[in-house]
Amino acid sequence: VKIVESGGASVQSGGSLRLSCAVSGFSFYHYAVGWFRQAPGREREAVACISSKDEVTYFLDSEKGRFTIFKDKPKNTAFLQVDTLKPEDAAEYHCAARFLSCSPFTWDDMEFRGTGTLVNVSS
Repeated sequence: VKIVESGGASVQSGGSLRLSCAVSGFSFYHYAVGWFRQAPGREREAVACISSKDEVTYFLDSEKGRFTIFKDKPKNTAFLQVDTLKPEDAAEYHCAARFLSCSPFTWDDMEFRGTGTLVNVSS
């Protein structure tokens, strides 16, 4: 099993990024996939998840609308689109997967985890 995130970059506030999560060894037809982020000195937090049935859950209530999660099942790649970036979005973003559903969606509940991609946002 392999999870490889990419797309992290240093961007200016107000910009956009699309993070990618390429996986092998398991299929999105059977696994939910989602994103966590962790900023220096802060706890890791769940961002979004899409289930094996394409049901989407967003976990950052105050930021709904700026994050979009989607996936390309045949290519085994998931994406997180982040728009109108803010300095507080700066973090390491990790892709992770668990069997079938997005519930529960905590780091410890993930069966597979990636090593992350770094996002920096300058004001």
